[in-house]
Amino acid sequence: MEKNVIARRFRGFLPVVVDVETGGFDAKKDALLELAAVLLEWSAEWGWKRSETISHHIEPFAGANLEEASLQFNKIDPYHPFRMAVPEQTAISDVFKRVREAVVAHRCTRAILVGHNPAFDLAFVKAAAQRLKIKKDPFHQFSTFDTAAIAGVALGQTVLSRAVEVAGIEWDPDEAHSAIYDAEKTADLFCAIVNRWDAFNREAGDRPDR
Repeated sequence: MEKNVIARRFRGFLPVVVDVETGGFDAKKDALLELAAVLLEWSAEWGWKRSETISHHIEPFAGANLEEASLQFNKIDPYHPFRMAVPEQTAISDVFKRVREAVVAHRCTRAILVGHNPAFDLAFVKAAAQRLKIKKDPFHQFSTFDTAAIAGVALGQTVLSRAVEVAGIEWDPDEAHSAIYDAEKTADLFCAIVNRWDAFNREAGDRPDR
């Protein structure tokens, strides 16, 4: 039952929440330093919720640019030994593999990236896949779900921290700007808004879970 609901809810797309931390704003030149992907699940009791988080700290690719301003903002030391960073190939391959498995498990056609201003995240994911010559990218190549836009409509807030708080979700500013934390809070926000919308539709007699 759950697989059918998940496959039908977003026209065959499986929403996967993604956040990246980088060494700048240029997806082709600047380093991808952190990648987190949050898989979602659905149940009749709870609706949409977080299922599993896949994450990696990533070594800068050969010749990658690192902007000092970006590193000061996200507080990442790219070469710190305790980061336990892995090569870009390892991180991207693992995330793509796990996402493809989820797509198949839920009988979806492909994944769609969910993010807060997701054009940035999608650009870095696509640039890494191109560098690595990975042809089987599980994500839709241009369509995304933007929680900044969705939250602006549903909650009147577009900044992630403010939208999360309005939605009644705890926010810790000291934890922000790590890929895992931001991805998981974005996932909670996305699920909260979709669940509210689905509940509204059920009350109106239009059941998205049927």
